[in-house]
Amino acid sequence: MMQRTGMGSNRGSLWSPSSMGLMVRLVIVCCCGAAMGAAPRRPVDVSFGRNYAPTWAFDHIKYFGGGSEIQLSLDKYTGTGFQSKGSYLFGHFSMQIKMVPGDSAGTVTAFYLSSQNSEHDEIDFEFFVDDVPIRVFKNSKDLGVKFPFNQPMKIYSSLWNADDWATRGGLEKTDWSKAPFIAAYKGFHVDGCEASVQAKFCATQGQRWWDQKDFQDLDAYQYRRLNWVRQKYTIYNYCTDRVRYPTMSPECKRDRDV
Repeated sequence: MMQRTGMGSNRGSLWSPSSMGLMVRLVIVCCCGAAMGAAPRRPVDVSFGRNYAPTWAFDHIKYFGGGSEIQLSLDKYTGTGFQSKGSYLFGHFSMQIKMVPGDSAGTVTAFYLSSQNSEHDEIDFEFFVDDVPIRVFKNSKDLGVKFPFNQPMKIYSSLWNADDWATRGGLEKTDWSKAPFIAAYKGFHVDGCEASVQAKFCATQGQRWWDQKDFQDLDAYQYRRLNWVRQKYTIYNYCTDRVRYPTMSPECKRDRDV
């Protein structure tokens, strides 16, 4: 067992232009209506400890500014990770992440949702990057496609080594001379329904944003932005991969970003 370390308050900031690599604001939005869509409001910066807790290798997490910013560290021996304290059925979850800079081949900086039930439901892709919609997954339950209606999920993030499969099937190995690899985080915003045992707890009959029609789909401007992202940056779409998937998945016929 790793020993848990206290939340230090080191001075300085991780976010100067020269300090790290690519920074993005990743957002996962889970709504109870027709689609995972528009963000409810501008994210509110809170400290790490308000919504999150370390899960493993606690000595590989450093805290700055009383927990307003953190670093995850990966070396040859271990990476590290954290998870949300609560489980959520619907919500808006935002995080600013500075990815590992330089030659980071083999390393994985993950941010995702996962349930704790026997089916292990998981949401592994983000829907907004820097407030621009990049992905929509509509509720196609009527077509037989599973949708997270009643599977409360925790939020997870981790930095770990995956050079046995992530780099062209393991052909390229992590260059450990560049270690430790560092990913930085801030902006630990959570605005959602923390589910109780009864999932119906989150049904508020329009009293909260996740029950309102405006947040069940993107608006016209957001769809234009989504189409711009799809045309300019998409390098792979499973809905158009007829070699690997000769029969198109049902949801591909409905999603407007395909």
